[in-house]
Amino acid sequence: MTELVVQRPEGLYCPPGDFYIDPWRPVDRAVITHAHADHARTGHGHYLAAAAGEGVLRQRLGEITLQTLAYGERIAHHGVEISLHPAGHVLGSAQVRLSHGGEVWVASGDYKVAPDPTCAPFEPQRCDVFITESTFGLPIYRWRSDAELFAEIDAWWQANAELGRASLLACYSFGKAQRILAGVNAAIGPIVVHGAVEPLNQAYRAAGVALPATQLATEITDRAVFKRALVLCPPSAAASTWARRFGDVGTAFASGWMQLRGARRRGGYDRGFVLSDHADWPGLHRAIGATGAQRVIVTHGSIPVMVRYLGEQGLQAGAFQTEYGDEVLETEAA
Repeated sequence: MTELVVQRPEGLYCPPGDFYIDPWRPVDRAVITHAHADHARTGHGHYLAAAAGEGVLRQRLGEITLQTLAYGERIAHHGVEISLHPAGHVLGSAQVRLSHGGEVWVASGDYKVAPDPTCAPFEPQRCDVFITESTFGLPIYRWRSDAELFAEIDAWWQANAELGRASLLACYSFGKAQRILAGVNAAIGPIVVHGAVEPLNQAYRAAGVALPATQLATEITDRAVFKRALVLCPPSAAASTWARRFGDVGTAFASGWMQLRGARRRGGYDRGFVLSDHADWPGLHRAIGATGAQRVIVTHGSIPVMVRYLGEQGLQAGAFQTEYGDEVLETEAA
């Protein structure tokens, strides 16, 4: 049996196809699952990615040699059939399906199974081997519905606005910020964003994703605007001098890590909203089960727990040691 994906110092490598998936060292040919910094890096000779993510990928990486595929479109490279399928993680996120020698492997990158109006929904692919993340691979992680969560965010924003203070919500600039924009009630007040967020908003709008109007914080001269505003920024900015311009603020952090007791306190936030672009514990196992795979390889997150649990379910489970993990980026202020 040919191993369609193996671990190398540069990243996950497909030997028969002679290419890498989300490599963390510069390589000649890279298939990219999505544009988050731990999966899409500069320095590769040739990039292959989903067409839906072209805008955000170019915005983040600049001038690159990029080939795109529509979801479900198939190409052959050195005898390996490659196709990309929605992962439901962020705009343009994809699972990489590889077919060669009668076997099918799927490398999922990062994914979520919950609905999200800002990206194509997760589509399970039947396969022999499934390579999965496990960022929130513990039974404690179980997400509530978006309707319930955004009602809470709106109520927090509304209460702050009535007190005449800004609502500063820290979140990851790519994916999380746009999901928040699509979910909140923009009628409550103006929406102000950090300079790291707006270019991604523009890429989403260019891709046809409907987002409410946003204003750059640095372009606002009337400080009265801030008194009813929702302000979206990266966690690093929330703890910097950049945030002083808003005066009296209520602060919050939107992340799956807010499920953990103490995470909000360590970050110094008033509120924590449990919102993640990754699958929770039930979602991970629902996704794995839908593939029909008898062998599962875990790449990052709660690896030992996930491998042990999958083995107890009768699956052949193992792990790749990778350099993935945008939890580092999400908790930079914690």
